[in-house]
Formats: sequence, C-alpha cells, structure tokens
Amino acid sequence: MRTSNRLMTLAVASVFGALLVQPQWVTDAFAQAAKKEELSESYRGSQKNNVAYQKVAPIKVFDNLHYVGPGFVSVWLISTPQGAILIDGAEEPYVDHVIDSIRKQGFQLSDIKYILLSHGHLDHFGGVARLQQLSGARVAALEEDWALMEQAATRPGRNNSAPPPIPKRDMIVKEGETLTLGGQTIKFYKHPGHTAGSLSAEFTVFDNGRPHKAFMFGGPGPRGGVQGATQFLETTKRIGAIPGVEVHVQVHSWLASYPYPNGGIFERAQKLAQRKAGEPHPFVDEAAWKQWVTIAQAGAEKYLAEQKQKGAP
Repeated sequence: MRTSNRLMTLAVASVFGALLVQPQWVTDAFAQAAKKEELSESYRGSQKNNVAYQKVAPIKVFDNLHYVGPGFVSVWLISTPQGAILIDGAEEPYVDHVIDSIRKQGFQLSDIKYILLSHGHLDHFGGVARLQQLSGARVAALEEDWALMEQAATRPGRNNSAPPPIPKRDMIVKEGETLTLGGQTIKFYKHPGHTAGSLSAEFTVFDNGRPHKAFMFGGPGPRGGVQGATQFLETTKRIGAIPGVEVHVQVHSWLASYPYPNGGIFERAQKLAQRKAGEPHPFVDEAAWKQWVTIAQAGAEKYLAEQKQKGAP
C-alpha cells in the first residue's frame, strides 16, 4: 500500500512538474486558445476554409463605396454616374459570389469600367480574368505585379493544381498617375514591400453627401526577406506622410500582420448597421489610421531586424 501511495504521489508530482516547466509553445498554444477570436479575424482564422461562412452579404459602406467580396479578402466597388471601378476580384470558389454581390448592390457587370489590382497575389487576382472577360472592364496594375502574375501562370497552383488564370495584360499604371471616371479621381501610388508592385489608391468617399479622404493601401504587411522588409519600412514612412487620410479601405477584413485598431471591416460594419442619425460614421477614423501606421512602422523595423538576423536575402 505504501508503495502504491508513493507511486501515486510521484505521478502527481511529475504531472504538476511538467505543467510548471512546459515548453513555451505549449504556453503559447493555451494563450491562443484562451484569446477570443474577433469576427473579422475568423474569416482568416478558424473559418478560412468554410465556403458558406465566407459568403457574406454585400455592404454599402458609403454613398459610393460597396463591399462585394467574400469574408477573408476584400473586393470593393466604387460607383460613379458613368460606371463603376472594382478593386481586386477575390479567387475561386468565390467569383460567383462577387458577381452576385455586385448585382445585389444594384449594379451589372457591364457597369464595371475598370478593375484595379492591389497586388499580384492569387487571393486578390484569381477571379479577375473571369471578371475581365464577363464585364469588358480594363484591368490596371503596376508593371512589377503584372510580371508577378505572369510568373504565377507558368507554375502549378495550390496543391499542385493547374496554373491559375491570370487577367490579360492591359493598363500599366505608375506612381503619381490618376484615373478619372464620372467625377471620381483616383491617385495611384507604388508602395512595395508586400510585393514589388503593390498598388495604393487615394480617392473620395461620401457619407450622405459629405466627402471624406479614403486610402486603399495595397500591401498591408512585409514579405520577401531583407529586401522586402526594407521596402516595406520605407513604404510605411511614405504612407505616414500622406495628410488627411480618414478612411482606410482595407484589402483584407482582418490585417493579419498588424491588426487594425478598434476593429476590422466587419466590426465596423456592425456599428454602421446600428448607426443612428447624427452619429459618426464608424469607418471614418483618422485616429485609427494614424495609430495603425505607427504600429506598421514598428512592426516593419522588427521584421527587418529579424530577417537580417536570419541572414535572409
């Protein structure tokens, strides 16, 4: 009996001791499990592969700006009296959902005159070839990311599938150029760091006729070793110098590298749906933009230091 009690005591002590000296990854796993997943985060987290969950209802965010994408990656429609401008096109199996959302917002594919590509990653451009063909819209991207997409077309896709369809090379836009449609002027920026040709765009949105300065940052997190990290750090300094940005038009509902302060797209959309007359627009948040730029700059510096320490190219 004494031997059994001694063995039981040793077993309990061993378990307790293991809990005290558990590896850091175990501690991190418990901490992550205890952390409540935000709504916007769920689209890029636990529900990333849940197709039905991803098919969110379209949102009229401003008088002239509509969210028409799935949950995890943004597709924006800018409306004008002379047609619409689409930003990105998601990827399969969500292209039909994008088309349906465009129609639910009162537009036809023939209304789309331009499709702007924030950058040349598949989740953003995968549906654009089909949308280009169906709408007849012109497609615009920076030269570097036209080349990036064309490279993708020469390699197998995910899980060794066929190479992804890419849009037909069309408009090559450059830093400082503008595009005007129906009284709306969009100013383009080249902001490398996420990709070599990440495209940002500055334009005006209206809240019951009141104008606000909107900014779509095309590459929201650093990629590509030391070179990409260096470019992204310089990019964060440049975007921080753009005055008066009130609305951040996010290319993902949840910015995984550096989450957006005070909620992603869907937290703000919930507030918008509950907004009462006279209350501020939840997407108009200059303070959050400035705070996020500061966070991104600090993150870029940390990422660059890590890449240098790793000896990344």
